[in-house]
Amino acid sequence: MASFQDPRAHDPAVTKLVEALRGVLTQVAEPVHVLRTILEQAVVKTQADHGLFVEVDRSGRLDYRVLHRFDQAELNAAGRSFSRTIFADVLRTGQPAIIENALDDPRYLTSSSVQALRLVSVLTMPIHAGGRIVALVHLERDRPGYFTREHLDRCGPLLEVAAPVLEALRTSSKVLEERERFRHSATVAEHELSESREVLARDWSFGRFLGRSRAVRELEEKVLRIARTDAPVLIEGETGTGKSLLARILHHSGPRADRPFVTVFCPALERGMVETALFGHRRGAFTGAGADAIGKVQAAERGTLFLDEVGEIPADIQPKLLRLLHEKVYERVGDPAERAADVRILAATNRDLAAEVRAGRFRLDLYERLRFLFVRVPPVRERREDVPALLRHALDHYGNGRWLQLTPEAERFLSETEELWPGNVREIEQLAARLGVAASSGPITPADLERLLDRETARPVSDPLPAGGVAAGTGPGAGLTEYVENAEREFLRKALADNPGLSRAELAAKLRIGERTLYKKLVRHGLGG
Repeated sequence: MASFQDPRAHDPAVTKLVEALRGVLTQVAEPVHVLRTILEQAVVKTQADHGLFVEVDRSGRLDYRVLHRFDQAELNAAGRSFSRTIFADVLRTGQPAIIENALDDPRYLTSSSVQALRLVSVLTMPIHAGGRIVALVHLERDRPGYFTREHLDRCGPLLEVAAPVLEALRTSSKVLEERERFRHSATVAEHELSESREVLARDWSFGRFLGRSRAVRELEEKVLRIARTDAPVLIEGETGTGKSLLARILHHSGPRADRPFVTVFCPALERGMVETALFGHRRGAFTGAGADAIGKVQAAERGTLFLDEVGEIPADIQPKLLRLLHEKVYERVGDPAERAADVRILAATNRDLAAEVRAGRFRLDLYERLRFLFVRVPPVRERREDVPALLRHALDHYGNGRWLQLTPEAERFLSETEELWPGNVREIEQLAARLGVAASSGPITPADLERLLDRETARPVSDPLPAGGVAAGTGPGAGLTEYVENAEREFLRKALADNPGLSRAELAAKLRIGERTLYKKLVRHGLGG
């Protein structure tokens, strides 16, 4: 077996060869074109009768990729053990093999394939890349002593060129595979997302806003009209009337239904971090900003940004929000570059924003921009005939898995008693939860409802608790609902006292609840927000 040093002398044909290979590389989707070019050039340079290009993977497995006057079936047969023996020698030594006459070579005298195929002169050359042999070029000629060192020298430039070409080809193939895998994953994800959004669009139809009273029918007509526009909408209504639900219905009934719906619960925004929460920040904009961060506006791109309880937006942020509404642009904290925003703004408030404007706490121009279109959600007292249906729906969700029947008198009581619902739908949900744990096993009567809704005997949520834990007089005899409420209040009071340095978001994470849920509980229990 001849030794071989990499030749460095390039003949004039090398430049032409390199250009040919570069042209073929544009067809990287079909790598066999590149391999065939390399083999054909080797055959031309040596005038071989047969040629074979063999790829070698990292485990040493051989893959016969391109053939020149070879039969694939012949290669796969056991009779080709001769070729595989030569390949194994080259892979072991890392050097090319020149066999002048295989018929007379003592190493192959017992090989039936050599005798049967009348193999005479053989040249096998390795292609090195990345510190290993990545391919073999195997040539055969039926004339004894045909292949010489001169043929190796002729093929030397080809092997030099082939190595980086193969490496680039291998990398390109991996990139293409990754790209196709990514495209497939993206297609699947897009399909799943499309299906999910179709389901959401159905789920968030106006049918979610329960009730068939005249007030609700008028609301439905207005919502379906303005949902088709792209203008800002201000949703006004008392707490617990379903403003957040209506915002989702507006989004999923409009032209941006298949785009993101991003909620900003304004009261829960950390003081001093409102701007970065809304608009994002650039790395290094402030202490702790170790990386760029997108804000809610960017997250809602091409979709809807819902500002819940927008009346809580700080005064210093109001001009920036006005600019977003008026000019559709914003800036990240620490980044002077102006960014365009394609978002629809929906806002909700339980405050009288007109009164806030008169008091100087809310900008008139921002109010007018937000209220480009407006919807007023009626309170329960204006649609009392819907209460039985609302309660039945709430019992399905909060009734502790129990089937509870209301007497006709109880339904009339719910529909006719205006002062029962200062908390609106949320209060109906609380009643459903109380009914779910009540001891009554028969149909619910007006007396049962009066007992559970008796506000004169109910303990005010702001009453102080004794140091021992839950409030005095709230043992099992006081009712499970009241006991649970007071236990929760004391738990939150203790959590606040034990963690004075935590932000609301950090405390919520520690308690394993959402920040918005924590805020609502703190307000309900009179513990601040």
